Amino acid sequence: MIDLKFPDGAVRQYPSDATGRDVATSISPSLAKKAALIELDGKLLDLDAPIGGSGALKIIMRDSPEALDTLRHDASHVMAEAVQELFPGTQVTIGPAIEDGFYYDFARDEPFSTDDFAKIEKRMAEIVDRDEKIRREVLPRDEAIARFEAMGEKYKAEIIRDLPESEDISVYHQGAWQDLCRGPHFPSTKFVGKAFKLTKLAGAYWRGDHRNQQLQRIYATAWATQADLDAYLLRIEEAEKRDHRKLGRAMELFHMQEEGRGMVFWHPKGWVLWRVLEAYMRRRLDKAGYVEVKTPQVLDRTFWEKSGHWEKYRPNMFVCETVEGEELSLKPMNCPGHVQIFDQGQRSYRELPLRMAEFGACHRYEPSGSLHGLMRVRGFTQDDAHIFCREDQIVEETAEFIKLARSVHADLGMETAYISLGTRPENRAGTDEFWDKAESLMAEAARAAGTEPVVTPGDGAFYAPKLDFIVKDAIGREWTCGTIQLDYVLPERLGAEYTGEDGQKHRPVMLHRAILGSFERFIGIMIENYAGAFPLWLAPVQAVVATITSDADGYAEDVAAKFRAAGLRVETDLRNEKINYKIREHSVGKVPAIAVVGRKEAEEGKVAIRRLGSQAQTIVSVEEAIRLLTEEATPPDLRN
Repeated sequence: MIDLKFPDGAVRQYPSDATGRDVATSISPSLAKKAALIELDGKLLDLDAPIGGSGALKIIMRDSPEALDTLRHDASHVMAEAVQELFPGTQVTIGPAIEDGFYYDFARDEPFSTDDFAKIEKRMAEIVDRDEKIRREVLPRDEAIARFEAMGEKYKAEIIRDLPESEDISVYHQGAWQDLCRGPHFPSTKFVGKAFKLTKLAGAYWRGDHRNQQLQRIYATAWATQADLDAYLLRIEEAEKRDHRKLGRAMELFHMQEEGRGMVFWHPKGWVLWRVLEAYMRRRLDKAGYVEVKTPQVLDRTFWEKSGHWEKYRPNMFVCETVEGEELSLKPMNCPGHVQIFDQGQRSYRELPLRMAEFGACHRYEPSGSLHGLMRVRGFTQDDAHIFCREDQIVEETAEFIKLARSVHADLGMETAYISLGTRPENRAGTDEFWDKAESLMAEAARAAGTEPVVTPGDGAFYAPKLDFIVKDAIGREWTCGTIQLDYVLPERLGAEYTGEDGQKHRPVMLHRAILGSFERFIGIMIENYAGAFPLWLAPVQAVVATITSDADGYAEDVAAKFRAAGLRVETDLRNEKINYKIREHSVGKVPAIAVVGRKEAEEGKVAIRRLGSQAQTIVSVEEAIRLLTEEATPPDLRN
C-alpha cells in the first residue's frame, strides 16, 4: 500500500499499483473524467501511470496553470501528427513547449510556407475532435531504434542511440501516430482544445550545429481558453508595434551591424537619451550617498584568477595577448575592481557603509544566436554599485536600496510588480547555517522596505541569496530590472578588510546592486514600454518648430533659439513641404511637441502647439509655450 497526502491535509491509502485515474475515481467519477494529470511531490505524471510510491498528491485539471506546459507539449504532438498526415515523408525531430507556446523541427525537402498554416491548423482541430487516446509504452533500446528506423525517422533513432543506457525509452502513442517522448501527456487529444495558432517559420540546424542538416521549425502557441489565446495574440501584436529595434531605426536612436556583433552604434538622438538617463541616475546616486569611481577596462589574467572569475566566466570573457606575452581580459564585471579601491589604505568601521558606484563598461561573449537588439548584447554599461558594510548594516542598507530602486523604476515609467528572493542553489558555497542566516537577512530587509518577497527556490547566486526586481511595462509584460546580492566570498578572496571598533581587522560584507541592470537593455525596455513616445523630460528631441510657409523661417529660428535658451532640446523644420507632411514625419520620430508657426503666428508672437498623438492644437504665446514645456521637461527628481 502507498500513503497519499491530499491538499486538504487528508491522508489515504491506495494499492501500490494505483494510478492517478484510480485515485480520482475513488473521489468522484466526474473528477476522473475531468482530470488531466497528477502531481506527486511536485512532479507531474500521466493520469494512467502507476503512482509508484507515497507522497503529496494533487489532481491537476486541464485548465490549471500547472497543466499549461503539458497542454503545449501535447499541442506540439498534435501539430506533428497533422504535418505528417498532410505532408507524407516529413520526419519529426524535437518539439518542446517553450515560453508562451511550442515549436517542432521538421526534416522535409520542400519548404513549408505560412500559406500552409491554415490547413495544418484545420487538421489539428480534426485530430482534437478525434479524441485520440494517448498512452505510454516503454521499449528496449534496440527495439526502439529498429522501430523508428523502419518508420524512416532517422533523427529519432539517433536521439535514442545517444540517450544514457540507464534511461527508459518511452514512446507515446496518439491514436495510430507515435513519438519518442519522456512525457507526461494528457489522456487524449481532446484535452488540447482548439485555442492554438501557428505563428511563424524559421530555420534550425539539427542539434544546433551549423554543420548538420538545416531543419524547418514551425512555431505556435496554445492556451487553455480562446479568451487567453486572443489576449496573447493582442499582446503580441502590440509588442511588435513596440519592437525597440524597429523604433530605434525609425527614431534614429541606434543601429547594430554584422562587423560589431552585440555592439551598439549610438546615433546623436540615442546618445542624448543615454546622457539624460545617466545624468538622472547620477543625481539619484549622489543624493543617496554614493561615491562614483572608474576602474580599468583591461586587467591581467592573474587578477581574474584571484577573483575567481577566470575559472567561472572564462568562456564569456574577451581575452587578448600582448607582444610581451601578457594575457589580458576585458572586464566582464566591475566588482573586483571596486574591491581594489576599497583595499587601498586603511579602512575604518567609521567609513562604513561605503557605497561605491560606477557606470562601468563591460564586455561578455554571448553566442551570436542569442543576441537580440539592445536586450542581449556583448558590450554594455552597468549602473553598477557595491556597498561595503558591516554585517549589522545589511538589513538597513538593503531596505534603503529597495526603496531607491522602486522610486527610480517609478520615475522611469515602470511598476515594480514584485521582488523575488533567490534562495540557495544546488551548487553553492557555504554551510546551511550560513544560507539560513543570509536568506533570513534578505527577507527581513524586503519586509523592512514594505514588501513581501516572492521566493524563487534555487535562484540565488552560488555565494549568497539575492533579491531581484520584477517590473511590469505598459502592456503587462514582466522584466527583471535591478538586483541586490549578498556577498561574503569576494571580499575574502581579494583580502578586503577594515579596522573595527575593537581595533581588530574584519571582513566587510559586499552588497552587489544595480537598478537598471545595463543601460542598453533598460533603454530597450523603455523604448518598448513607451512605444517610443517618451515623456518630455526623456525625449531626445523635445520639440520641433515647424513652418507653414517660408516667410516664417526667421521667426521659427527666433522661437527655437528662445526654446534652447530655456534648456529645451529643439530642432527646426524649415523644409519646403506641407505642414501636414512635416507633422506626420515628426510623429513617426515620436517628437512629443510640434510648435507650428506661420505668418499669423509671427505677427502675433505666438505658436500653435500640437502634441504627439493628438489632432488638436493650442495657440499660446512663446513665453507661455516655454513655461509649459520647461515645466514638463523637468526630470522627476528635480520637480520638488
